[in-house]
Amino acid sequence: MIESRRMRAALAAAATNCVIFDLEGIHMQYDSLLRELPGVEIRFALKSCPVDEVLAALAGKGAGFDAASLNEIQQALRTGVPVERVHFGNTIKSDQQIAAAFRLGIQDFATDSLEDVEAIAEYAAGASVFCRLSTDGDGALWGLSRKFGCSGTDALAILQRAESRGLNAAGISVHVGSQQMKAKGWQRALSGMAETVRSLRAKGIILDYINLGGGLPALGYTDRSGRSLVPPLNDIFAAIRAGMQEIKRASGKDLHFIIEPGRYLVADQGAIKAQVIRMTTRQLPNGERQYWLYISCGKFSGLYETDALQFRLVFPSHAAATEYVPAMIAGPTCDSDDVFPHDNGLIYVPRDLASGDPVWILSCGAYSISYMTKGFNGFEPLLITTVHYQESSWRASMRYPMRQLLPESETRCLNGGLER
Repeated sequence: MIESRRMRAALAAAATNCVIFDLEGIHMQYDSLLRELPGVEIRFALKSCPVDEVLAALAGKGAGFDAASLNEIQQALRTGVPVERVHFGNTIKSDQQIAAAFRLGIQDFATDSLEDVEAIAEYAAGASVFCRLSTDGDGALWGLSRKFGCSGTDALAILQRAESRGLNAAGISVHVGSQQMKAKGWQRALSGMAETVRSLRAKGIILDYINLGGGLPALGYTDRSGRSLVPPLNDIFAAIRAGMQEIKRASGKDLHFIIEPGRYLVADQGAIKAQVIRMTTRQLPNGERQYWLYISCGKFSGLYETDALQFRLVFPSHAAATEYVPAMIAGPTCDSDDVFPHDNGLIYVPRDLASGDPVWILSCGAYSISYMTKGFNGFEPLLITTVHYQESSWRASMRYPMRQLLPESETRCLNGGLER
């Protein structure tokens, strides 16, 4: 179901093979988050939707940005957001990247190792660091628990080292896993943060802020079997608010809180307009025939996350269809992995689909641009369309995604020496 009339109108009018973002819907989702977590600073996880118009819309609402690379830092700064509201949220960064980010004005750096702290002290002297704690990721579609984060014991050593090297041990952070579906995931993570805050306080380290990280879920997905994924948002926000109070008590001061939503703000405010390439059948080894539906958008053009979920499909020219058949659905490329869902899962589609029929793919505003290949098999990236809404009317702008490159001076820095 599409609740936004703006999105319906935009999908109906748009060119085929484009991804549409509803900026008014993103504004409304941002306001909803502020109501749930009053006083918490929102820093949008830029990697989830690196679209200039979306970033500008969020910056206009007061959002800051969680950036994971120099390109993302520069893209964030082009919105006009104060540099103080942008942090380098990637714990994995080279000496050159630290130095270049510091020259751009970045003062807050994520870390989770002593070696990274030493590099920040060397190439971003006097900056602030926040240490990412590990989580188990239980309850999330993507746990994100293996590559990032450290134990509370390691965090104590890391932040003590930071202070001894002249850095500001400003905060700690977590990430409960992407599309976290359980309130208990937040409860465990924030209780762990409170315990770490108490340990730090006992050693004389008083933090300035707590970064609650990402993981807030979108509402429009289904699982790989086609069942609706319905996250308990009321319980999740209640758990976050309770966890914040526990952390404040552990700190003994009124801490500042930051959160890094990504898909929560943009996933359900984005949709792709594709088309049917071909509907056909194929005989299986057991003699049965299986339907296959090939569409113009697949894993390599924005739908990479079908490894863990399904996107809802709408066939607007077949709204009155009465006969549906189970079909394998695949994208247009000559790659056998360009199929969703996986594991021979089938999706029911109208039986009489024909080449050229429109297909609307819902709730794909998060990571569709990020995961899109640039010309794999010769297919162009999807067009980007943003819907603007004012005074009971809407207008759309359209462009191809373009890679934003660093200025020549920063490129020379990365390819050459370091400035300390």
